[in-house]
Amino acid sequence: MPRTVTVGLDGSPEGRAAAEWAAREAKLRGLPLKVVHVWEPVPEPMAQAPLLGAETQQHWSEGIPREAATGIRIRHPEVEVVMEQHSGRPAEVLPGAAKDAELLVLGSRGMSGVGGFMVGSVGLAVVAHAECPVVLVRAGEQAADEHTMDPAGIPSASAPFRPVVLGLDATNPDDALIGFAFEAALLRGTSLRVVHGWNEPPYIAYGMPPDLEMNARIAAEEAAAVADVLRPWRQKFPAVEVVEDSLSGRAANHLVDASREASLVVVGRRVRRSPLGGHIGPVTHAVLHHATAPVAVVPHD
Repeated sequence: MPRTVTVGLDGSPEGRAAAEWAAREAKLRGLPLKVVHVWEPVPEPMAQAPLLGAETQQHWSEGIPREAATGIRIRHPEVEVVMEQHSGRPAEVLPGAAKDAELLVLGSRGMSGVGGFMVGSVGLAVVAHAECPVVLVRAGEQAADEHTMDPAGIPSASAPFRPVVLGLDATNPDDALIGFAFEAALLRGTSLRVVHGWNEPPYIAYGMPPDLEMNARIAAEEAAAVADVLRPWRQKFPAVEVVEDSLSGRAANHLVDASREASLVVVGRRVRRSPLGGHIGPVTHAVLHHATAPVAVVPHD
């Protein structure tokens, strides 16, 4: 089966926003879009209740996904759309349904204002166990949100894309993570902003004054480490403009700030072969909950 962009659909506003984002991404990548709907059966006594009878179940398990797929085909005629229906728990079914996908897209309920995401237990479980990159998209996300303003100052999907933002750990760089971010920027014809956070020495905790000379030396060393990591990638992707930001302080805070002017934020998840299951690191967890742009979580060893 060819590689696809796969999206989990549940009929919610956030699910619809994810499906629209996934269709746009499928067009960018020249891939089919696979729409996966997971129907979680209710217990038999509840299934016999008047409000949860056979007609209601059929509407949710067949009608909603069929209507959604039809709508996507109408709005995105250049994208091949295939539909899959599964029964079971979404957190368990979706990682398997996306096993051969280029990426998996999920919806995430947006908070009021610019507060970021509310990532539920299903979304976190899928992110922690999926073998492919997972993109979280807020409810209400529009195509124009990922683009700069047009010359008249009006949001427009015809304007250039905003930058792609990559969260980089220069001490443990990973090719899968970096490559995904460069390719995302190249597909969008936009720049890549690389954000690396580093911690100042803990002298403040001991009541000592800042050592400005030491800080400057550490800052230079950290910036040089970022440049060393990115040098071969700049050569591999000469068309991508790269902006390197090596900043003191918490990486998660800098990434959340950068997300306000980003089309996509790319972070990593280290794969742990543990009997306790998957794990999402603290930086990625914070970015998932507070970023205001779509977030791609890339698993890596």
